[in-house]
Amino acid sequence: MTKRRVVVTGIGLVTPLGNSREETFQALLSGENGICTITHFDPSEFACRIAGEVKDLDTVSLLGARESRRMDPHCQYGVAAAIEAMEDAHLGEGGDLRVFDPKRVACILGTGIGGILEVEQQRIRLSEKGPRWVSPMLVPKMMFNAVTGQIALRYGLKGPNFAIGSACASSSHAIGTAMRTIQYGDADLVVTGGAEAAVTPLGIAGFASMKALSTRNDDPGRASRPFDRERNGFVMGEGAGVLILEEYEHAKKRGVKIYAEVLGFGASDDAFHLTAPDETGSGPAQAVQMALKDGGVAPEQIDYVNAHGTSTKLNDRMETKVLKVVFGEAAKEIPVSSTKSMIGHLLGASGSVEFAVTCLSVSRGILHPTRNYENPDPECDLDYIPGEARKKEIQYGISNSFGFGGTNCCLLAGKI
Repeated sequence: MTKRRVVVTGIGLVTPLGNSREETFQALLSGENGICTITHFDPSEFACRIAGEVKDLDTVSLLGARESRRMDPHCQYGVAAAIEAMEDAHLGEGGDLRVFDPKRVACILGTGIGGILEVEQQRIRLSEKGPRWVSPMLVPKMMFNAVTGQIALRYGLKGPNFAIGSACASSSHAIGTAMRTIQYGDADLVVTGGAEAAVTPLGIAGFASMKALSTRNDDPGRASRPFDRERNGFVMGEGAGVLILEEYEHAKKRGVKIYAEVLGFGASDDAFHLTAPDETGSGPAQAVQMALKDGGVAPEQIDYVNAHGTSTKLNDRMETKVLKVVFGEAAKEIPVSSTKSMIGHLLGASGSVEFAVTCLSVSRGILHPTRNYENPDPECDLDYIPGEARKKEIQYGISNSFGFGGTNCCLLAGKI
């Protein structure tokens, strides 16, 4: 069977750098900082007191007061990003969505944590007031598929609808699954990506207890420093990235702009350790090689890598090794950047935001820098685009996502 071609026709972003696609991308190109002292709660007693927070998102105006109250923040971010993505693809209010059979429109998103704030708040209610005070909205707000359900309700989508949870690779797996859904004829359009809002007391405390987070509390703007010798842990972020994937011929007939073609998807597992990466990099290398093979693209054709780039000692060293394994000597010639250097680690939403950024870079021929890459690490010796954004024509770019559980994912985008 000939696989159908899949393209990106809409992008919506909610991140610590802005509540829209253009705000976020332009801030990334400028090397701006989205990390600050936590304001969502009092962090004074926490080992880590910094994060990338979503700011000034007026969910009441966007979603309505009643609907906003019925969503955990991760769901609010996801629906907000979906609204922008749908409008970008001319599928919003009064748009072309009516030309689709609703049974042929899917919604597949990822989240690593889900509605953790709602769980925390209702647990306090249970402890302080008793079971009768627990909100009847607890389950609808905390469940992983809350965001896909809310998007389906908003737009009347009746195709495949589910959420994927695979830690920090969740939304990348969702995008890969969405691509397959179109390729194999189960849908013509998929709303996909991911959302996360784990900058909560329990979320921060849990990762801090693992010694995974940076404690550069007095200098938030310099705390996330992927591939830099002085890195000392990742910085939590929150937000959402939603992309509209569409069958190529249908997109052409509608005459909408196309950001990039989704060409390849590779996935693997380390089967090594629940939270630490296998330093040989064999699992991630396998995922990258699978994505290239899936897209029929040779390693020497890759022009850009949007790295997982977490700013942890183990990940950055391992990912550098992976790129050398896959690309050989050519690895040193391929520009690599980490979006997390400016927005932090959005956990289950990180892959979707980073793949969206990759598609924007492919479309516009410009790459954002890696912020805070100041002190070269001998074990991380590739071209991480320090300093300023770089103009470069990109035919093919990849986006890497690796997560707890040893899960690995790579997505391949191509210019069209």
